Amino acid sequence: MTTMRLTAAQALVRAMVAQRTEIDGRIEPLFGGVWAIFGHGNVSGLGEALYAVRDRLPTYRGHNEQGMALAAAAYAKASRRRRMMACTTSIGPGALNMVTAAAVAHVDRLPVLLLPGDVFATRRPDPVLQQIEAFGDGTISANDCFRPVSRYFDRLTRPEQVVPAFERALQVLTDPAECGPVTLAFCQDVQTQAADYPEHFFAPRVWRRRRVRPDRRELADAASLLRGAQRPLVVAGGGVLYAEAEAALARFCAAHGLPAGETQAGKSSLPASHPMNMGGIGVTGTSAANALAAEADVILAVGTRLQDFTSGSRALFAAAGHRIVGLNVQLFDAAKHGGAPLLADALAGLEALESALGDWQAPAAWTDRARAEKSAWEDLATRYTAAGNTALPSDAQVIGVVQRQLRPGDVVLNAAGGLPGELHKLFRTEEPLGYHMEYGFSCMGYEIAGGIGTKLALPDRNVIVMVGDGSYLMLNSELATSILLGQKLTVVVLDNHGFGCISRLQHATGGEGFNNLLADTQHVELPALDFAAHARSLGATAEKVGSLADLEAALARARASARTYVIVIETDAIASTEAGGAWWDVAVPEVSPRPQVAEARARYEDAIARRAAID
Repeated sequence: MTTMRLTAAQALVRAMVAQRTEIDGRIEPLFGGVWAIFGHGNVSGLGEALYAVRDRLPTYRGHNEQGMALAAAAYAKASRRRRMMACTTSIGPGALNMVTAAAVAHVDRLPVLLLPGDVFATRRPDPVLQQIEAFGDGTISANDCFRPVSRYFDRLTRPEQVVPAFERALQVLTDPAECGPVTLAFCQDVQTQAADYPEHFFAPRVWRRRRVRPDRRELADAASLLRGAQRPLVVAGGGVLYAEAEAALARFCAAHGLPAGETQAGKSSLPASHPMNMGGIGVTGTSAANALAAEADVILAVGTRLQDFTSGSRALFAAAGHRIVGLNVQLFDAAKHGGAPLLADALAGLEALESALGDWQAPAAWTDRARAEKSAWEDLATRYTAAGNTALPSDAQVIGVVQRQLRPGDVVLNAAGGLPGELHKLFRTEEPLGYHMEYGFSCMGYEIAGGIGTKLALPDRNVIVMVGDGSYLMLNSELATSILLGQKLTVVVLDNHGFGCISRLQHATGGEGFNNLLADTQHVELPALDFAAHARSLGATAEKVGSLADLEAALARARASARTYVIVIETDAIASTEAGGAWWDVAVPEVSPRPQVAEARARYEDAIARRAAID
């Protein structure tokens, strides 16, 4: 066996360079790059190794470890999980800053390779700078925090371990069912230690999408349930996009007269204009999708994990005896809600169902009802997004301006606050991946970093980041990264002076305004926050606008700009789209001196009773 003598870090990086993926017949690098913030725990090991391959595996410098890992997650999402990025940090706080982003990738089933530095395997200098010490367990390091948010976790304490650990990492990162973050905690001394590695470890390898075909018995059961349905409904999740099954879904729904609601991750899997696309479903869904969901007797859930916002905390699908068919690559998700699993890739499963159903169609009355519900919702949504004469515009009205300024290929991105609910209901896109929402973990601060990752994955598309002032303040440093890398974003900051959506939730559960809007916090003086000036200080072009008409003009200037352009507009913290939506289980105190809480508790108990009647 021919070998090469390399350090462990050099071996890992060289093996990363050798990995390929096939996309539409093209062979491309599997890893789109490595995000790195160097410290004593990785600069001399992985830093030296990455420098040697910088022409084949680019290294990007972030300004915050969480931000760069969020960018990597967004890159994987926008790449439909076909390509991915790695992230390396030093030990201690640098590593732990990535844990939140690891949780995002874990919840959203996104492939990200995390390479945090770790303590000395030899323990010779213990305790090294930034090392935590567990009094009762000498094997613990800060990186053990990654274990619950990693699909695969390993600690490299010998240079020879790189080979089996990286092979296992690749299996997880490229498997449609296991897909998620992988953490290889890399002891800092081991990174620099040399070993003789087999040359075949560095041979080019092409990873191709595995399309799981359905079991014939599960397929027959699913087809039988659909044929017997009087009120069938499709729920389109992110798995539709990851499997590139959007065209198949559009044909399937049209051919069989099946209305479909889209989850946050699945939105844009059907064109908004598709006659059977009812829009968002669930807590942040449209009245069209939710009215049909409440009556559906068979629900075909395609590529969704059916989280509580999709299912209305398991109260949305309310028809007696309803059944769920879970078409999913992961049995854990396919069998949720007592569903009949159809374990398969979304494209393979839809094609097999199409063949099994033949010329079957949903009852015409149901299909006609869906068209009527869609038309009524679209009329209502237009009224919410229309410009008005209020002193401060609503989020919906800002969305309306952005919507009217859209061009083919544009991507609108968001993650947290009140915007996910408004966008899920109101935003319309005709193109796959035109809607990028991180709502599995709903991570505040994802937006700007996620915009960079999306732009790196989709360089020919215009990325519009919509972010509230609360999320902007949590993580804005990657604005500087967008300038550094020349990844132009349009960032619309909606400033409602605090956490507006949680303030509304606080009032809805009987609470008094407290600690959410800045005015409701303990303070000596309210800060005069100048987001435009701040963005300019980080290198962006920025302006604040005072009206919706000014916003429209600013968006045109942003599109023409060659660099990241930030537009700030003040918005109403109270106004929201009351139409649509579904119940969400947010517990209310059983006892309280506030009568408003008692009233909210009574409403909550009524909702729980109605939900219990469904079970």
